[in-house]
Amino acid sequence: MAPDPWFSAYDATCQIAQEIAEKIQERNQYERRGEKSPKLTVTIRALLQNLKEKIALLKDLLLRAVSTHQITQLEGDRRQNLLDDLVTRERLLLASFKNEGAEPDLIRSSLMRDEAKRGAPNPWLFEEPEETRGLGFEEIRQQQQKIIQEQDAGLDALASIISRQKQMGQEIGNELDEQNEIIDDLTNLVENTDEKLRTETRRVGLVEKKSASCGMILVILLLFVAIVVVAVWPTN
Repeated sequence: MAPDPWFSAYDATCQIAQEIAEKIQERNQYERRGEKSPKLTVTIRALLQNLKEKIALLKDLLLRAVSTHQITQLEGDRRQNLLDDLVTRERLLLASFKNEGAEPDLIRSSLMRDEAKRGAPNPWLFEEPEETRGLGFEEIRQQQQKIIQEQDAGLDALASIISRQKQMGQEIGNELDEQNEIIDDLTNLVENTDEKLRTETRRVGLVEKKSASCGMILVILLLFVAIVVVAVWPTN
């Protein structure tokens, strides 16, 4: 498995920074003796420019790795811290080259401080978190892939939950539509029934009126018959 290109570029950049510190220290020794070293100055300038370009490359690689999810956010933060420290050292080297800051031997010792402590050739091992300390590139890569897979699994589970909720929402919406249709049908039925009830009520009222009229006529007829009978009935 090929090494991570970011760490390879970081390793090369740290080597350049270390070389610049050594060259600046060598130039300062010439100057203390009252000697000039124009070739050494030109070399340092070229190395500083190369260091600047390498740092820009590291920034681009890190941005690409984070944006395409090739590494986790935690690993991205860890690499950003390494990159920030390297940018700070670049500024110190530039200031030292201009005789405005710390001596290059202090900068060089800071570059190799953790390397000397661990006896390891990898300068990016300083301030390494506990979860990756002592792991090789392949082990770190496998750890990152495992974390990414777990994150992907979590996202898949979340997507499945959202999909089920969406389906449930659609089913509830369909059921509500059906219930609304039933309510509309019931409303129409009630309105029709109410109208029929009012019609029948009017009819019953008319029948009652007619019945009352017929009864009155019958009573009048009976009275008339009775009067006639009494009138024509012979009296003794």
